[in-house]
Amino acid sequence: MITANRKKTSVKFLQKCPTGITGFDQITLGGLPKSRATLVCGGAGSGKSMFGLEFLIRGAVHYNEPGLFIAFEETDLELTQNIASLGFDVDDLIARNKLVLDHVQIDRTEFKEIGVYNLDGLFIRLATTIEKYKIKRVVLDTLEVLFGCLNNETILRGELQRLFRWFKSKDITVLVTAEQGANTFTRYGLEEYVADCVIFLDNRVENQISTRRLRIAKYRGSSHGCNEYPFIITAHGIEITAITSILLDYKISNKHITTGIDQLDTMLGGSGFYAGSSILISGPAGVGKSSIAAAFANGTCKRGEKCLYFAFEESVDQILRNTGSIGLKLEQWVNKNLLKFHAIIPNSTGLAALFAEVKQLTEDFKPNIVIIDPITCLKAAEHLDEIQNIIAFFKNRNITMMFTSSISGEGTTEFANNDEGVSSLIDTYILLQYLYGEGERNRGINILKSRGMAHSNQLREVIITNKGINFQDVYIGTDKVLAGSARLVQASNLEIDNSNRESDIKHKERELEITRKILEGEITALHAKLEDAKEEEVHLNRQKDHIYNLIKKSRNEISKIRMADITKPSKHTLRGTKNGKSKKHKEKESY
Repeated sequence: MITANRKKTSVKFLQKCPTGITGFDQITLGGLPKSRATLVCGGAGSGKSMFGLEFLIRGAVHYNEPGLFIAFEETDLELTQNIASLGFDVDDLIARNKLVLDHVQIDRTEFKEIGVYNLDGLFIRLATTIEKYKIKRVVLDTLEVLFGCLNNETILRGELQRLFRWFKSKDITVLVTAEQGANTFTRYGLEEYVADCVIFLDNRVENQISTRRLRIAKYRGSSHGCNEYPFIITAHGIEITAITSILLDYKISNKHITTGIDQLDTMLGGSGFYAGSSILISGPAGVGKSSIAAAFANGTCKRGEKCLYFAFEESVDQILRNTGSIGLKLEQWVNKNLLKFHAIIPNSTGLAALFAEVKQLTEDFKPNIVIIDPITCLKAAEHLDEIQNIIAFFKNRNITMMFTSSISGEGTTEFANNDEGVSSLIDTYILLQYLYGEGERNRGINILKSRGMAHSNQLREVIITNKGINFQDVYIGTDKVLAGSARLVQASNLEIDNSNRESDIKHKERELEITRKILEGEITALHAKLEDAKEEEVHLNRQKDHIYNLIKKSRNEISKIRMADITKPSKHTLRGTKNGKSKKHKEKESY
């Protein structure tokens, strides 16, 4: 057998350069490829330049890596103003030599393209700046401007390839931005030779709402998330929301918190919800979802804990008025800074922006529970990722969350399928429904599921009055559930039946008492007769003894007279005598 000698070589894994951009390093498993070139492409307004600027700023602030931004379109002043609008202190970074902004102006009217040439002038300019400030990160913004000004693409491509090889030899991570082409990532095919990593940004408008999305189209030597991830540009920079950026490794709690309704606590095993769990209150319009959510907020604030309430359908004043009509005075908790409302129209911004706003307000207010009323706008199948992101965000912080959701129909379990996608993500699912009967429409509540705890399987009637929320047991008729007036009639009939049964029982108890007394009288009489018989028996025994003594004495006397032997009368003699004398004795006496 012929074997080949193989030398063992150590394989170096691809090193990553963290960007510091929220969510991006998670979906790329560490950031951009270190000491390599990355292409960020997309249409106008998709956020390419902002991505590059934040890459440099985060590197300078968090990783102590100075950055160089080369702009071929915007001036240094324009770049400074754009970055400052997002809350970054650019002047301080520039003063500390952590950030360098350089504008390279190329005007086609100022030169002529003749013969063979190179870009050594650009190389020298870059090399001087890099060596002076010890640059580790470089962004070339809209590098394709060179292709619009120079016609010889062959020379230009060769020079750019030489440039990127030079960056790699200097251990510098470079990011290039480019405009999107008609059917390609870029107009001039830059991805063909810069594409160690290709990031595609998109600013899409759907239903008159603009949403930015990010997709990693290519990443040599590394795994990465392949989906489209919504992102927004906020006052704190770019924020990417991605399922893969939120791990399901949150801690759980065995602590229970009240629902704010004692009878609902009882239905949930007597203790209420688990702290840090997710709750969905589902049902048709007007069935009382927001009222139960308000009761939950009220119970939370009573414990001295904070509640953040996102209202997507009503204003704050309207919520305070409506909840006050059912005995919930929420304004007192607002004044004590235990309850904070945030009322907005959810469709006014994209879902990514909405989630970022929810996240930022949560970080600022630090609530114990969060209520989102309702999440109907997020229930579409394509938006389930956003709901899962929100749930995972809260669970990672052990924040209890309650969502309300409107469903079509009357709220029966058949129509609850409208929440099928959402309910699978929820820990406790409570269904409110309408109960019809006797010309009335009443409310009912049922707990469809509650993970990790025993809970009631009963359908109960919900009564909402100016004194609060109350639950009543429903009655089962011959073929339907009775609630409202039908329940009251049935309860009245049952009360009458119970009263009649109690009357019958009392009548029978009286009869039994009379019988008992009669029997007790008879028993007393029998006891008296028995005592008389006992006394008679004692008297007879005494009389018998007396007669025996008399006979004995009489015989003694007779024996003395006759001078005979004295004998004792037998007690058996007395058995056949009458008045103590036998027949034979009577015969002797007759003689």
